[in-house]
Amino acid sequence: MYGSSFILQISSYLLDSYTATMDCNLGTVTSTVYWYKQIPGGVPQFVLYFHYSSSSPTYGSGFSAPKFTSTHQSTKDYRLIISNVEEGDSAVYYCKTWDIYAAISALLNFGSGYRLTLLLPPPVLTVFPPSSAELQSNTASLVCLSSQSVPFADVSWLAAGSPVSSGISTSTAVQRPDQTYQISSSLTIQTSDWNMDKVYTCKVSLGSQTSEKTIKKSECPTE
Repeated sequence: MYGSSFILQISSYLLDSYTATMDCNLGTVTSTVYWYKQIPGGVPQFVLYFHYSSSSPTYGSGFSAPKFTSTHQSTKDYRLIISNVEEGDSAVYYCKTWDIYAAISALLNFGSGYRLTLLLPPPVLTVFPPSSAELQSNTASLVCLSSQSVPFADVSWLAAGSPVSSGISTSTAVQRPDQTYQISSSLTIQTSDWNMDKVYTCKVSLGSQTSEKTIKKSECPTE
């Protein structure tokens, strides 16, 4: 028998100034839990594995106690504990187990990701108006630069207070020499709307932190 597929469900989340905990239930599986950390755009990093019969976890390279540890509430319920959380702990965390009935095929089962965004300062936004050359045509572009401490964020635009769903192009984060990250997002607009002084808003969300920056023609310096 090559086994069934088990979906790992993470059921609770607690974050305070010092400790984050994540719970993973293995469903019908009684087995070892594996925890992985993944920064968006990067490869998963093995954090640790732990079996309920063990006295302590076994760690991957770069991870150790007391920063990372694991406990169990039953043979199927496990908890990952991250102490003294800091910005570098921001990532998506996964729990995983081996399907014990599929030792031959070594089937791996991943749960849904658990995003942990920790105590981050709000992004700093700068919005640039269209160039004078662009304004000679029917369409132009607004550019929003977001400076932040981690390489991921949710960027959106509003026009006159309403969400915009098209004409948006957002780059991946680029690390700068000061170890911060920058995301660039552009919005294509109608030149006629810009000339009518419509208000545009760039909105960047990072965990519980959200920054907004508005722009309109009448508030921009003339060349």
